[in-house]
Amino acid sequence: METWLRELPKVELHLHIEGSLEPELMFSLAARNNVALPYDTVDEVRAAYDFSDLQSFLDLYYQGMRVLHTEQDFHDLAMAYLERAHEEGVVHVELSFDPQAHLNRGVELAIPFEGLRRAMRDAQRRWGMTTALIMSFLRDRDASEAMDVLEKAAPFYESIDAVGLDSAEVGNPPAKFAAVFERAKALGIPRVAHAGEEGPAAYISEALDVLDICRVDHGVACLQDEALLERLRESQIPLTVCPLSNVRLKVVPTMADHPLPAMIEQGVKVTLNSDDPAYFGGGVLNNYLACFEAFDWDRELFKQLAGNAIEVAFMSETRRSELLERLSTC
Repeated sequence: METWLRELPKVELHLHIEGSLEPELMFSLAARNNVALPYDTVDEVRAAYDFSDLQSFLDLYYQGMRVLHTEQDFHDLAMAYLERAHEEGVVHVELSFDPQAHLNRGVELAIPFEGLRRAMRDAQRRWGMTTALIMSFLRDRDASEAMDVLEKAAPFYESIDAVGLDSAEVGNPPAKFAAVFERAKALGIPRVAHAGEEGPAAYISEALDVLDICRVDHGVACLQDEALLERLRESQIPLTVCPLSNVRLKVVPTMADHPLPAMIEQGVKVTLNSDDPAYFGGGVLNNYLACFEAFDWDRELFKQLAGNAIEVAFMSETRRSELLERLSTC
């Protein structure tokens, strides 16, 4: 099954590129940019990946990205992940990045944009991999700062496939960013948002109603609300679920406890993704394999999940048709 899952054309919809920073590259970039790390070895870094909750992960996540300074750093970061994804049979990746986390360190907005876009072009040329770029806002910071970033990103609007909302969910409801997402809508930019990870099901409904999102990132709390379940079932609004992330961040105790099977049984349109693969146990393939081990799903179900992701990805209709045709032959 592992070989078949590797060859299955997979699409990654929920990937924080800063969360793909492997310890080896972290040390390399730290040396390049003369950044002191609080760790002496790669093993020490990996030992720190024992998280109690989302915030404990975020603390390390923001610390790690301090090594990213130049356009080349962002290019190298993205290329390292895109190459691994290609080797795992991923054919399309949607990279989310957090500009505020870099601006607040003095890294100008153009630097991540240019570095990531160059890597995306290189991936297309080398492997035929298509990509999309999602500019995410940090929900635990002031909404006015997010609005300022959105306006500053004007020179790059044509490169932004969507805006997103991430970081610490509890205590930061979607409505806090209503004006920011309304502005993005006016600009014609699609919108996605994290909701219902550590936060309640009500945050999912609020993100749909107030932010007018087209995809829910995570959304595993949806089973708490029957009316929301019915809405998701009827609308087929996709949820970008990240099972290994949910286990590592203690959203669920084990893979066996994950609500994915119940969500699928309820008719919710779910996809499988890695979230922050360097920190949570691997990329998309590892998430597929973990689901196979935990739930013993058959090939048809995995094809359904892969098809869900292709159907809702930010890609051309020509590319979508090509990938759906390829999937049908698996």
